[in-house]
Parts: sequence; C-alpha cells; structure tokens
Amino acid sequence: MLTAMLMLVMLATVTSGRGTPSPVHATGAESGEDIRITLFGEPFSAERSPLLVDGVTLVPLRDIAEALGAEVSWDDGAKSVKLQKGASEIRITVGSADAAKNGEPLRLEAVPRLIGGVTMVPLRFIGESFDALITWNGGTRTVAIDRLQSLPAVGSYDNLKTLLDNARQPMYGVAVRAGAVAGAEGMTSVTVQDQAGSAAFNAKTESPQAPASSTMKMKGEAAADYSATNTQVEGVDESDVIKTDGAYLYQVNKDRVVITQAVPATEMKVASVIGFEGQSFRPNELYVDAKYLVVIGSTSRGADGTGPMPMSEASDSLTKKMIVPIRPMLTTVKAIVYDIADKSAPKMLREVELDGDYVSSRKIGAALYLIANKNAGYAYAAKSGDGTPADEAKSNAPAYRDSAVSGESLPLDYKDIRYFPDSRETSYMLVGGINLDRVDQPMDVSAYLGSGQNIFASEGNLYAAVTKYEPVRAEPAAAPQADTGAPATPGADALKSKIAAPSYETKTVVYKFRLEQGKTKFVTQGDVPGTILNQFSMDEHNGLFRIATTKGDMWRTDENTSKNNLYTMDEALKPLGKLEGIAPGERIYSVRFMGNRAYMVTFKNTDPLFAIDLTNPAAPTVLGALKIPGYSDYLHPYDENHLIGFGKETVEIPVKGDTADPTRTIAYYQGMKISLFDVTDVANPVEKFKEMIGDRGTESELLRNHKALLFSKERNLLAFPVTVMEIPNKGSANSATAYGQFSFQGAYVYGLDLTNGFQLKATLTHMTAEDRQKAGGSWYNSDRNVERILYIGDTLYTLSKGLIRANDLSTLQEKGSLAIPQK
Repeated sequence: MLTAMLMLVMLATVTSGRGTPSPVHATGAESGEDIRITLFGEPFSAERSPLLVDGVTLVPLRDIAEALGAEVSWDDGAKSVKLQKGASEIRITVGSADAAKNGEPLRLEAVPRLIGGVTMVPLRFIGESFDALITWNGGTRTVAIDRLQSLPAVGSYDNLKTLLDNARQPMYGVAVRAGAVAGAEGMTSVTVQDQAGSAAFNAKTESPQAPASSTMKMKGEAAADYSATNTQVEGVDESDVIKTDGAYLYQVNKDRVVITQAVPATEMKVASVIGFEGQSFRPNELYVDAKYLVVIGSTSRGADGTGPMPMSEASDSLTKKMIVPIRPMLTTVKAIVYDIADKSAPKMLREVELDGDYVSSRKIGAALYLIANKNAGYAYAAKSGDGTPADEAKSNAPAYRDSAVSGESLPLDYKDIRYFPDSRETSYMLVGGINLDRVDQPMDVSAYLGSGQNIFASEGNLYAAVTKYEPVRAEPAAAPQADTGAPATPGADALKSKIAAPSYETKTVVYKFRLEQGKTKFVTQGDVPGTILNQFSMDEHNGLFRIATTKGDMWRTDENTSKNNLYTMDEALKPLGKLEGIAPGERIYSVRFMGNRAYMVTFKNTDPLFAIDLTNPAAPTVLGALKIPGYSDYLHPYDENHLIGFGKETVEIPVKGDTADPTRTIAYYQGMKISLFDVTDVANPVEKFKEMIGDRGTESELLRNHKALLFSKERNLLAFPVTVMEIPNKGSANSATAYGQFSFQGAYVYGLDLTNGFQLKATLTHMTAEDRQKAGGSWYNSDRNVERILYIGDTLYTLSKGLIRANDLSTLQEKGSLAIPQK
C-alpha cells in the first residue's frame, strides 16, 4: 500500500526518428490500476494504466505533459528528453538522476528508466517545474494534479487604501443579552443609571495572549574538516555573525566585517576589514561559501530619500552625534555580495535591497532568499515633482534595488502586488531571491499584503507563518424593555445591555512558496488553531508539513486553558491529521521533529517531554512522556534514539497564604541545565544524564539562538558561550529565589558520549585577570564576550569582538591568539 510519502513517476513513450534510447531496466513491476489520477479536479485517463515499480507509481508522461502545456522531444544523440513550456526548458537523461532546468543543474528523485521500452521520469519534478501542485491521498489512492493557488492583485493605490481601511476596522465585541457570554471569553459589563446620572463601569477585560518569545535551535555539521553553522535543515544554510570556510574566519564585528586567516593557528592574522563607517548600512549577519561572502544588514534613510544627518561636532565632543530627524525614516534590508577569491581584497559584485525590516533569510547552494516586512501605511506621502496623486502612490509602494539592474530603488507596480483576502495585516511581506552565480539575472521580487513572522525552509519550499486573531462573534440581543408609555431615549436601552469585550481566537496562517534557483512562487496557504513558538515548530517531511502550536491561556482553569497541539498537512496545506489537548495548562517551550517522530517540551511547573509518533500522518499519537523539574528551550538530535536538551533547572516553592488553593506552587528557574534524553524505549523516555551550570541568572545565547551551539558527535564535542552567575553562600532558605553573582563569561567545552555523559573538558574565557577583578555582581556586553566556538581541523577557535583564541582540540592547550584591531 502506498503511503503519503509516495513518489510519483511519469511514464512516457518518447521516440526519435533514428532509434530508441538504450534501456535501463526496472524490476518489481506490478499493477497499479486502482490508482486514480485527477488533473485540475477532473478525472484523468491515460492510454495506459499506472504501474507500481518498487513502490513507485508510474503514469504516462506524454498525455500529462501535453495537458500541462509542455512539448516533449527526444534527443537520440544525448539520450535525453527535453520538455519545453514557454521559457522553461527541462532536460532529463535516461539512466542519470542529474537533470537541468534552464541550464541549471538539478537532482531528480529517481533515475529515469525504461519499462517495456517506455521512458519514465519523476512526475513531481515535472509537475512542479511547470507550476502544478502534486498531492497524494492515501485514503482514496488518488494522485491530484492541481494549479497553484491564485491570489488577487492590489491593483491600484486607491484599492490599497481601501484594503488597509478594511483591515484597520476594530474587531469590537457585540451587545449580548444580560447574563450571556460572548464566545467563551470574558466580558465587559456596562450599567447606565439614567441619562444624566453617573455611570458605574465594572469591567473584566482580557487581551489576546501574545506568542512567546522565540527560542531557536538546530542541527547541522559540515562534511568538510571544519564546523558549519548549526542549522535546522541539512542543505539549507542560515546566516550568522561568524562563519568559516576551513581556512579563514568571517566575523560581523560592530559596523564592519573582519576576515582573518585562521590556519595555521600559530600565525593568525587579519587578512582584510570591510568597513561601513559613514554609511547608513549596519551589518548583522553573513553567509560564506567557496566563492562568495554575502553580508546582510539594514539601512535607513529619510522618507524623502535623504539619509541620517550628522551634526557638527561640538567643541568638546570627540564623536559625531546624530540629529533625530522629525520626519519618517525608511528602513531597508540590504545584502552585499563579494567575490572572495582574494581574501586580502574582497571585490564587491552586487548589492540588493528590499524595503522594510529584516525577517529572515536562507541560502541553498547558490540561491539566496531574503524576507522583509514593510509597513503598508500611507499616512506620510513623500511627494515629489508636482505632488500629484501619482507621486504619492509611487512613494508609498514597496520598492527594491538591484545594482545588477539599476542604482536606483524601483517601486513595485500595484498590479504586481498580491494580497491575502482574509488577512488583517497592514504590512507587506517582500520576498527576494537571487542566484549568486548569475549576476546578469535580476533579483526576483514579490510582495504580498500580509506579513510573515517565523520562517521555515526546506530545500524546495519556504513557509512563512503569521499569527492571526479572529474575533469570536455572538448574536446581538437587545436588553428587555419595560413598557412605561414614556418616550424612548435613543441609545439608552442599548447601553443597558452587556457588551462583550473583544474576544479572539488565535490561528497560525502558513504561506507556502516554492523555491527554485533564486526564484520564488506562491503555492498555497493554510491555517491551524493556536500560535507557534518559533521556526522549530514547523517541519516538512516527505512533502508533508507538520506544525506544533499552543492555544489558550495558561492562567485560565476552564476549557480555554492553554493546550498544545500538533497538526499534519498535505502538500496543498490541507488538514491531514491532528493531535490536540497535550499538557493542558502549559505551553510549548521547544519542539524538534526527527523523521517520523516529534519531541515536544511543555512547561508550567515541571518539564514534560512528549514523544509523538508521526508514522501515520493522518493519526499522530503520543508514544510516551517524561516529567522532570525544569524545562528545555532547545532540543538537538544526538542520534535517532537520543536528543540533547538545553534549558533551565527549576525549583517549586509553595505559595503561602493562598486560601483558595493551599497546594499551589510556583516554579523558579535556577541555573542552566543540559540533559541527554534516551528515547530508545519511546514509551518510557529517560533523562540519562544531566549537567548543571551556575545558579539563577546564568544565561546563554544558545537558549534563544540555536546558531550559538557547536556539536559534533564524531568528535565527541559540545560547546557554547555562557555567562555564569553563582550564589556565594548556598543553602539559605531563600537561595531558590536569589540571583547569583557574576563569575564567568566564555565557552564551556564538553565531551559527550552515551557511556560517560557530559564531561566538562575546559572553560575558555577571553577575560583578563584584571577584567575579572573589576567585575562586580553583574556583567555586560563586553568586547571580550565569547560569541561563537568553531573548529578547523584539530584546532578549536573561540571568537569575541576583541579577540580570537585557538586551542588544541585534544588537549585544549592554547596554540595562539589574535587581538582584533578596534577602530
């Protein structure tokens, strides 16, 4: 029986005038006559019935290709198939999984082969290449080929203003009969004594629960002999403040990028510094590969096109100050691409910009994708020329700049801007993509009225998630009226009713985009109840989308208390399966999807770790749970049966004087905790090892940013930056609520295996003895704070803004150091 991970293959009879291709025989063929195909919602009949070959469905190519508008031809000399539709050309060679689209190399899901003299190639690849959406329904054994979802265009500036005005309409509650409840939320009671008398207001209102702050974490280990950024999905790179190519270190260091020769460690030196002084550009993150350095940052300028205005230096001033302009400022996301063949003199190749604030980015091979949010408000109009409405419309349109095309910002035409009909967002989401190897190819830019908050990307798709608040409506009902015979006072009777407070139901809306060689295309959208924590709440596996959410409020004790859920969706983001009501009264602190399993940590007073089975996507089930003190902010895979949790220890303390609930307790977080969970017996997860670091107040960037982790199972290496706070005199009655005093900042380096657990090998700091003596009870964001740890060969490097230190990876003895020149 086929599963939802079915890979579809198209069958084609492709011949040339001079012969037939050499056969590549397939085995294990069986009948697939019970498999149905629909094309754009209608049953599709081909000249031959489908076949199953080693669990793969084969269907006729020529009929489907022509139905999709493609021409099929055979190149006998190259033994290849060419598919042509408009400007898209695909070439597939029999016997090879390597293919090409528009000259760019691609990898097929299956090797093209022959069955009975008929050529077979992957349907999903062909369908998606020609803007079709392929889905599989295991229940009905149906392959559906559909068009991508079409979105309406904003069309004009006037229509934009109408859309924004509609989105800004307040979502107030409605009048309900006295004693009634609007939805399941709280309400506001309004009592009016008389027209001239004073009014008594007894209000019980609540605001929607905001999503918890993001805590991001991941996996990822380079195949080469150096560490890579810890990323969520293998093959999908994420930007960071520090990266290496195995010989050099690239670091965002204040308003510049420092490139350092790291090998050999005893001869480290700064190769070059890319400075941005005097510019409005501020670098934030970067990417590096064998050919390119990409620096991502933000710029700001006046809405009228001018930049920041430096003020003349005062007579006793040593630095320039900036006048805060009394005018709107526009921000952009900028990516600057450098050729780094010569590390001592990086050559700028290209600049691209998107209006708005930076949301996220991804790099897949040579393809770079940027996502930005821009306010779509039109209160300020930077009118130029004669100040005509056309100028106002142009100045309020989202714009982009691509130095490969023009040095000027180019506004998008409102006819090319799409909007999500049910969205109440008043921001644009801009998605830009470039192919780093194709400098002549303009940036692909699309804009949507509807923002994105959290981003997940696989190698083929990008998902943007945004929280949506929907009002819970109730039918209005007038308050009972007594017939006194007196003239009615307009509005008075209406005010005697109870008015329901604004009550909302939260949803997460997910927008799906197809990624292809630096270009994006909107595919579809879907939604699920509740809100997500961060990018790790989302995952794609074998074409299916999985997402974990929290719905409700932790403080409530009725049916609207917080509950945690997991949903699966098909390729079209249609509901497939769900598991709801996990850990009532708690919220999600971390999630990790690993193949056919998901691991979820929730917390209120204790830390339940739930193991969830996703083998049948239509029916997720809880396999087991472990409840222990503390919580994990980030879960990282160790192997298929073990995972590492990074978070905080907690202590429960009884609440004194609570007569309503004498047993009530409050959990106070303590120091940082690292746990190794054993899920070999998935029904009974075990905390196999744990390690405590410091006391209350201890912090690590790793707890909110997965990129701060260095992990290599093969090298038995685990390291991360940490600021340690310790209580001088433990054991007092108030030690659980007391904060520690500063004792250390730097890198904790561990060995980790399944026999010995966590073994602290070294604590590496960039602080001097004088720094430590001067430190008081707290610490600050010093230039000596270790930000990242990475390795190249047999050397471990720790980096702060002021220093790079190299240690032998085996002995951890220092091999060399380099002070980074400051401005």
